[in-house]
Amino acid sequence: MAEPLAWVAPALDDLEAAGLRRTLRHRAGPAGRTVDELLNLSSNDYLGLAAHPRVAAAAADAAQLWGAGSGASRLVTGSTALHRELEAALANWKQTEDAVVFSSGYLANTGTIAALAGPGDLICSDALNHASIVDGCRLSRAEVAVYPHGDVAALERLLAAGRGARRRLVVTDGVFSMDGDAADVAAICDLAADHNAMVMVDDAHGCGVVGPDGRGIAAAQGCADRVSAAMGTLSKAFGAAGGYVAGSAALCDWLRNQARGFVFDTAAPPAAVGAALEALDLSRDEPWRRANARDLARRLAGALGVPAPAACIVPLVIGEARTAVEVSAAMERAGMLAMAIRPPSVPPGTARLRLTVTASHTVTDIESAADALASAVANAGTVADAIATPAGTARTTGAELSGLGPPARAGAASDTGDGFGTQRRTRRRDP
Repeated sequence: MAEPLAWVAPALDDLEAAGLRRTLRHRAGPAGRTVDELLNLSSNDYLGLAAHPRVAAAAADAAQLWGAGSGASRLVTGSTALHRELEAALANWKQTEDAVVFSSGYLANTGTIAALAGPGDLICSDALNHASIVDGCRLSRAEVAVYPHGDVAALERLLAAGRGARRRLVVTDGVFSMDGDAADVAAICDLAADHNAMVMVDDAHGCGVVGPDGRGIAAAQGCADRVSAAMGTLSKAFGAAGGYVAGSAALCDWLRNQARGFVFDTAAPPAAVGAALEALDLSRDEPWRRANARDLARRLAGALGVPAPAACIVPLVIGEARTAVEVSAAMERAGMLAMAIRPPSVPPGTARLRLTVTASHTVTDIESAADALASAVANAGTVADAIATPAGTARTTGAELSGLGPPARAGAASDTGDGFGTQRRTRRRDP
């Protein structure tokens, strides 16, 4: 009798042969500045709060008071006074009328997009948006038009061509998770106003880090009040778990009724909610955290000769997946954790080390990391140089990191996937 899953093992072998098979790394303790005695350059814990004693204590206190789990969806019996306190605190911080907390950022995106757009509507989505946005667009069953990364002129053409749509939604990352650059949210809001379109910004990697009081990229650009739905996470800068959408009271009421990721999902556990509340307070009371993280990120980018990041993500594009894995392994031998990011997380031919800097790092850490990266890339150069780089893809070489060549990615063209199974040639914009 045939085994229905017989195809899986050969498919895994194919991933292995292409250098794309992934395995889990199980750390032995909390992750912070270091993980398993390695300098951690791969964490989204941007403000260094995930293991903060006050945040951990708040999580424990919430679990003791409210229980380990929520027991039901928010609309049944899973919503506690603590959940509502967090929503009020987020709305106060984001300067909106209300906020809705989801159990993950992924569900916040998929649920919100599908609640705002459906058949007969048009969604305009940046080519490098996060997978959760791509999936939300698919689930909505709306018409989806993907514009080249950061190309506001192309977006304007799509909005103009979609005048016949019932409703129009523009959705973009605020800070792009794999490239570290920022959307021109102000320009997007201008276009949206001209075409009566909604604007949704996924600022998972900007909230808590950029803008006044860490309110995110739209606040930094002075247009937060023109964003229809401001999405963020509680798992990155705030070191807890969950996601949220902030906006008008009417929007939040609609999401509580129509966002399937809210209606049909068990509420976030009290421990995560309590931790997020404490982390939000800490982030506002200690602005030095975001200042330090961003300063160190700019310092690392300068040392590597790549464009300054919008927040804390510094991508070092290598090119071929196996070479990126080789450079990552060399970094680990040097005592540093710098994970290789490969397709499908990034387009083919643009495998990279996605370096992240946190408030817990020091200047010495950054200098050591830059030196180790230069050595690792240089030692992998004989392999990397023998690999044909896809046309238009900028790849970092050991010479560039040694100051012997120009920065690799400034203004470089690239072939980028839009997450919808197509390939588009775009021109990458500097942050």
